[in-house]
This record gives sequence, structure tokens and C-alpha cells, in this order.
Amino acid sequence: MWRGVCRPLKTLTGSLFCGARCARYARWRTAPIRGFSAGKGDDFFKDVESELKKFRAKAAAALPGSDWTPLVVNPALPPERADVVIVGGGVVGWSVAYWLKKKERIRDGVRVVVVERDPTYSQASTVLSVGGIRQQFSMPENIHMSMFSCDFMRNINEHLDVMNEDPVDLQFNHAGYLFLASENGAEIMEHNYNIQRGEGAKVSLLSPTQLKNKFPWINTEGVVLASYGMENEGWFDPWALLNAFRKKAISMGVYQCFGEVTGLQCTSREMMTAEGEPVEFKRIHHVIVRMPNSLESQPVECGLVVNAAGAWSRKVAEMAGIGTGCKDTMAGIPLPVEPRKRYVYVFHCPNGPGLEMPLLIDPSGAYARREGLGGNFLGGLSPSEEEEPDASDLEVDHDFFQEKVWPKLGHRVPDFQNIKVRSSWAGYYDYNTFDQNGILGIHPLVNNMYLATGFSGHGLQQSPATGRAVAELILDGGFKTLDLTALGLGRLFSGERMLERNIV
Repeated sequence: MWRGVCRPLKTLTGSLFCGARCARYARWRTAPIRGFSAGKGDDFFKDVESELKKFRAKAAAALPGSDWTPLVVNPALPPERADVVIVGGGVVGWSVAYWLKKKERIRDGVRVVVVERDPTYSQASTVLSVGGIRQQFSMPENIHMSMFSCDFMRNINEHLDVMNEDPVDLQFNHAGYLFLASENGAEIMEHNYNIQRGEGAKVSLLSPTQLKNKFPWINTEGVVLASYGMENEGWFDPWALLNAFRKKAISMGVYQCFGEVTGLQCTSREMMTAEGEPVEFKRIHHVIVRMPNSLESQPVECGLVVNAAGAWSRKVAEMAGIGTGCKDTMAGIPLPVEPRKRYVYVFHCPNGPGLEMPLLIDPSGAYARREGLGGNFLGGLSPSEEEEPDASDLEVDHDFFQEKVWPKLGHRVPDFQNIKVRSSWAGYYDYNTFDQNGILGIHPLVNNMYLATGFSGHGLQQSPATGRAVAELILDGGFKTLDLTALGLGRLFSGERMLERNIV
């Protein structure tokens, strides 16, 4: 009997205890846990598995050899390695980058990085230029460089067109250049004319009478001879050319980096000359790039460096020890390039010369050209050595126009006596104090630094030819299309100047 009674009691007790446990289990199943959903029972196990999967992924990523890092990588940093680092993102630097990619034998075979310190290009010599192009030089090398560059620009979209981008428009005005010579300069002008014609440039000489008939707005007083470029001369939009080179080069795989080169790390070895004097040879293996408005720097391991830093190329050269050695040695000869400030003034003259006006160069050096169709003109003048302005800033001296530029332009073009200055700006020449000509080639003491600088005002117009020439030196081992050996560094050490007479 008791056994029969106990059996239902055990059953009841078991049911009660089971019910309590089930209730607690049910409450535990439905209680929300931090980080997991509080829905149906199966969601908990799904959430656990999901979190475990994330944990396993993080753990695997943290293992040696993975790309995971607790630090945030700055996407603006240049790559850690490159075949060629080009210091200077002006038109010359981007032209070199374009031609290197154009000439590479295997796609992506040459890794090129262009470093520019001014992200806004607000102080870049390229965009602050007047934008002229001419063949009227005194040296055959300069004539042929500009002839090629003009042909390149006339067919710009055959070279620099980028898929899905608008066609390049340089706003090329083919109005020509008009140089005027006084009695003192007539003989030099005639000599230059013979060189230019001999090299294939389309130039004509005009007597004062012919000059007056062709351009009646000119005052021919004091003019003995004039030289007029009939073809492949004029002006264009400098920013359009720079941007076209830049976009095309980037589309071909060139890396763009905004930052300042603050150092060049080199290895060196010493050798003895036949006279027993020690000579130190260097090779650059890292370029140190500091990010804009930051203390963050990135060393870029490189095969070679192209110094296309324009007015600041001497500073870059000194980072490799160029010009820092003993005064009477090759290592003590500095790169003779310095910034020279030049002013450009925009003025309005409602009754000024018409659309046929070329870029006019007065015997005094004052120049002027049209700017658009609204009666606006650009003008300026290179100061004498004694009047060279302070190049530490780009402030404009407005008195210089009133006292030096306007009187000369007003005398040569009587209509310019009634003008109103609208605006002005200043820019830098990468002025070669040695002979006012470009410096192209490899430095003999730093055997992987190539130089493309010192053009003294004609670097923009010759940039297509310059880029091609430097790319030939790097990839072909020498000049292939134009022989520009005369523009090499040898003349700096021998003291033989290649003077360019037609500097504006």
C-alpha cells in the first residue's frame, strides 16, 4: 500500500522539481545576454557562432605575415619602394613620368612616384607662367626642343588623351612672337635668324617699314630690325598642359604623392684619382618624404631620383652632397640654379591691338600679349641684376610696373598709354646663373640622380622634349631623338658656358 502511495508522490515530486528546473531554464534561455539577440532560442546559438567566426578571423589576421595592423595607414603616403622617384610635380616632372611609362617595355615594368610639395599648385612656376612657346632661340638645341614641343601640343590628344575624360584643350593661340631689335642688337638678331632658319624654324626678318605695314599699332622709333615667328609660336594655358600630363601619367600607373622631400639617404665609396686625390661617389637608396602639415614621414626605397624641383632643385641636390664639398673640387661645385621672382601684370586697354597681335618683345626686354577677347593684356619685364627682387615671397611690386614696365610698353604701343591695371601675380624662374640654359643629365658624383632643371623661363614650353630626353637617358642609356649632350653637366665642371641670348 505504501509502495503504491509513494509512487504517485515520487511522480508528483519529480514533476514539481522538473517544472522548477524547466522554468529556470526557460528564463535563462529567454534572458538577453550582452552582445547577443534576445529572440527565439535558436538565435542565441547562431549569434555565438557568428561571434566565434569574427574572433577566429581577427585571430588569423593577427598572425605573423598577415596584413592586419592596429595602426591606421595614411592613404596619402607614397609607396615604400619605387624604381624612379621624381622630385617636383611641375610640368617637367610629370612629363618625365609620362615618357617613362610611355617607353617602358613591359606594362608596369617601371614603378614611378612623383612627389610635389604644393598640393594646391598655388606657388608652382608652371601655372604662374605666361605660357609662351617659340623657336626663336640662339642655340640649335633649344630651337629643336621647342619645335618638337610645339608639334606635341598641336596634336596633344594623340598623346595625352585619357579614356572617359574630356579632350585636352590647351587654348593654343598661334599668333607668334615678335622680337624687336635696336641698332645694338640688330647684328645678334640677324645671326640668330640664320641659325633658326638653318634648323628649320619658320621665321622672317622685317625692316621698320615692313613692320609698320604689318602691325600699324607699333611705334617703330629706335627699331632697326624685327624677327617674326610665322609658325609654331604663340601661347597656351600652362595649367591645361600640366594637368594633361598629370592625368595621363596617373592613368598609366604613376603614383602621385603630395609631400616635401626632406632628405636623401645615400651610400658612398671613395676612390683615388691619378693624382692621388680622394673622390667620393654616392648613390641614393632612400628618399625621405614628409607629409603636408604633418611630422609624419615615409622613406621611399628607390633605384634612381630625377631632380625636377625647378627653382628649388639646388636644395634637393645639396641633400645628396652636391656643392657641399671642398671649394676647388667637383663636389664643391653647386648646382647653379636659384629662384628668381618675376612679375606679371594684367591690364585693360579697350583700344589696344587686335587679335593679330603676337607676343611682343621690346628691345628693352618689356613684353606684352593679348589675354582673351575683352581688351585685356599681359605684360612684364625681367629686372636687371641690380634690381633683382627678394625671392623669399611672391609679393608683387606694383611700382615696378608704373616705373619700369608701363613707360616702355606705352612708348612702343601708343595705345597702351591709356590702360588700367586689373590684376597681377608673381612666379619663379628656375634661373641658371651659369648660362641661362637647361641642365639635363646624370650627376657624375651621384650616379643615380638625374637633373632636369635650370631652364630660366623656357622650361614650360620645352617640357615635352625634356621629359622624352630624360626618359631616354634612363631607359635607353643615352639621347636617341635629339642630341642634348651640350646641356649636360660637363659644362659646369669645364667652365664652358652655352649662353642663350634670347632670354625673356
